[in-house]
Formats: sequence, structure tokens, C-alpha cells
Amino acid sequence: MKSIGARLTAWYAGTATATLAILFVGGYFLLLSNLTRGLDLLNAAEFEQIRSRLGDNPAGLDPVSIDEHIRETTEYAKVLFYIDVHSREAGTVFRSTNLSGQTIPDVPGEKKFTVEVPDIGEMRVGEFIIPPYEVNIATSMRQVREAMTFYVNVCFALLGAMLLASLVIGFGLSRLVLRPVRAIRETAVRIGMDNIGERIPVYEVKDEISDLARLLNEMFDRLAASFEQVRRFTADASHELKTPLALVRLHAEKLLMDDSLPRDARESLQVQLEELQRLHHIIEELLFLSLSDARAIKLEPRAQDPAAFLANFAQDAAALAEHHGCRFQSRHSGEGTAAFEPNRLRQVLLNLLSNAIKASPEGGLITLESYLGEGVWRVSVADEGPGLNPEQRQVMFDRFVRFPAGNADDRGSGLGLAICRGIIQLHGGRIHAVAARTGRGLCVVFEIPAEPAGQRSSTSSGLLEREQQGVN
Repeated sequence: MKSIGARLTAWYAGTATATLAILFVGGYFLLLSNLTRGLDLLNAAEFEQIRSRLGDNPAGLDPVSIDEHIRETTEYAKVLFYIDVHSREAGTVFRSTNLSGQTIPDVPGEKKFTVEVPDIGEMRVGEFIIPPYEVNIATSMRQVREAMTFYVNVCFALLGAMLLASLVIGFGLSRLVLRPVRAIRETAVRIGMDNIGERIPVYEVKDEISDLARLLNEMFDRLAASFEQVRRFTADASHELKTPLALVRLHAEKLLMDDSLPRDARESLQVQLEELQRLHHIIEELLFLSLSDARAIKLEPRAQDPAAFLANFAQDAAALAEHHGCRFQSRHSGEGTAAFEPNRLRQVLLNLLSNAIKASPEGGLITLESYLGEGVWRVSVADEGPGLNPEQRQVMFDRFVRFPAGNADDRGSGLGLAICRGIIQLHGGRIHAVAARTGRGLCVVFEIPAEPAGQRSSTSSGLLEREQQGVN
């Protein structure tokens, strides 16, 4: 069992039931001993009556007199007692009628014992001496065995009830005991870059769980401090690098304007300028992510109809896809408005489109689907590339995570999707990736809050429907 609560419940139920079972076993032997002792006391009481009837000199009585004296005493109790009187010299001088001519077996050296008598059953026997006679008085054990059988049945019923009750009680206790642990887990899951200041609640009780919560809070404090240092370093470094890079670029451009430069030197300068531009782009991305993590970027979203925004984007997207030998198709359904900043959201869509183009095969179809309704604007971009497995989809929005491109030399920084996530989160939405519905490719979906206009449209509005065939 993976759950601690389940293990605690099982341990509690097992321990409680086993403890009760041990008590029942002990009670069984104690009850059996007491019931057997009661039979021994009955046999002793019957012997006292027999001895009083035989008088002070039983040795002077003949067998016939002994039979008469004892039978007068024991006739009324023959349903309870079995009596056998004998001696070595005279043999058996008396045998109760309920023995049906049988002799009570003797166990040498034992005065009280249990034996099995054919046709009668198990008997508890007491052996007594009235010189020169031995008197064996026996009582049936049937009532004792019936009582013990009833006791065993009751014990099994109580054990079953105890098991069920202890499972319920154990489950409740485990939920109560593990409630602080669940609070720790839920808080730890919620803590992330956007709310790294949240802490685990610490209860007033001084116990191990409270100590663990304090220790984790101290660890989160150290992580928050480290994260803040890294963020600040990224922001400062990104900002400080922009000026020297601009100067290097300026001097390289001046050198490039010199007509006397050899061709090889001119080509080298051109490569340097391209790499400087790429480095500048990476620095801008790092600076954006740093500011996004710190919530220092202030968007200016305005409520607008996504259909018009997507119509403008679809024209550029179709041309870009055609240029790279792919096809582009877009659909929008639903009516209403969503609050977003067009430039930032266009940056997200261009990044997703660029990734889809890189992953798509020649002539592959890239599909953009948009739906507005139920308080959300949902946009998905799907391609027909090789796709990603669940583990890769889980980490694809992290920084500097890159996967091999399908048909292009990808020299990206691995920050594009991280920036997309930051922009969508700044809009109060979320972004994730799933496998494409067709079974081929990857589908990236983002959602931001929206306000439907009246009743949701049940059919596609047909505001956007384009399909561009790439050059083969």
C-alpha cells in the first residue's frame, strides 16, 4: 500500500483485532478451566453425600449393603452423575444404572481427569478414596463443550465486528493524524515561482510534524532567497550586457561600411553581427522572464473580439507557413470578448507557429482552433510532426529545454515556450500541451478568461477558414 493513511488504518485494525483475539483465546482457556472446576466441585459434593450414607465404617459393609446405601442417595441424580465404586479385593461393588454396565476408565496417578466413555461421551471424573474402596464420580462434559462452542462463535462474531469498527476508526484517526501532513503537501504543491512567498501553516502543538513544517518553511525561505538572487542577477546582467553589446555592434557596422575591407573579413563581420543579434535576442528574453517572474511587467489588456485579432494573424501565419512549405488552417467559434494585449498574444501565437513549422514535415498541416465560451477563450495550435511523449510535454515549458526539430536547424535559445507561459500567466490563464487528436503531432493549448456574448454559439461562426497549400 502506497498510502500512509491506508497503512496506518491496516496497522491499527490488525493490532486491535489481534489484541482482541489474544484476549479471547486467554478467556477461552480461563472459562474452560472455571467450568471444569465447577464440575469437579459437583463431583466432590456428590462424593460427600455418598460418604455420609456409608457411615463411619464402610469396610464393615457387604457389597449388597453398599449398593443399597448408595443407590438411595444417587438415584435422583443419575441424570447428572455417573458413579463407579470398586476395590481390588471385591471388584466393582456399585455401578450407576446410567453407565449401562460400563466401567469409568481410570487414569493412574490422576485424581481429576477427563476421559472419553463409549456411547456416553466425554466425562469429567473425580477419584475419591473410602478405604478400602475407590469411588469414581463422573459428570458429562457436554454442557461445557456446548458453552465453549457458543463462546467461540460469539468471539468470531465480535472479531469480525471489531475488524470493521477498527477499520472505520483507524481510517478516521489516520485522516485526523495526517491532516497536518496533507496541509504540508498541498502547500508545497502550490508553492512555485508565482507564489514562492507562501508558507506551510505551523500548528501550536510542539510535535514532530510541527518541527517538519518549520524545517520546510526555513528551506523555502532559503530557496526564495536564492531564487530572488538568481532573478536579480539575471535582470541586472541582462540589462548591463545590452550597452556593451550595442557598442560592439556599432563598431562592427562601422567596419562593415569600409569598402577597403577584404571579402573574408566582411563575411566574418557579417557573421559576428548575426550572432550579436541572436545574443541580443536571448538577453531580451532573459530580461523578460526575469521581469515576468517578479510580476514587474504591467500589461494593458483591453476587452476585444478575438475573431478580428485571429483574422489578422491568420493572414501572416498562412504566408509564413507557405514560405516554409507547410499548410495553415484556422477556425474560430463562439461569440464574446476577452481581455488581452494583442502584441503579447501575437508573440505567443508566432512562437507556437514557429515551433509547429519546425516540427512539421514537408506539406504538413498546421491547425489553429479557437473557441470562446463558458467564461474562457481556448486556442490550440496543432501540427503533424513526430510529437512529444508525456514526459517531454511535462517539461517543454521550462527554460532552456529544447528538443530536436523535425526538418530544420533549430538554433533557438530554449526560452520561447517559457516566455509563452509567462505571457499567458500574466493574462491570468494557463498553457499546456497534449497529443494531437489525429494521433500525430503535438497540440499546444492556452486558455485565458473571457466573457461570452449572450448564448454560446452552437456552431462554428465561420469567421476564419483558411487553408494554404505550401510549395512542393
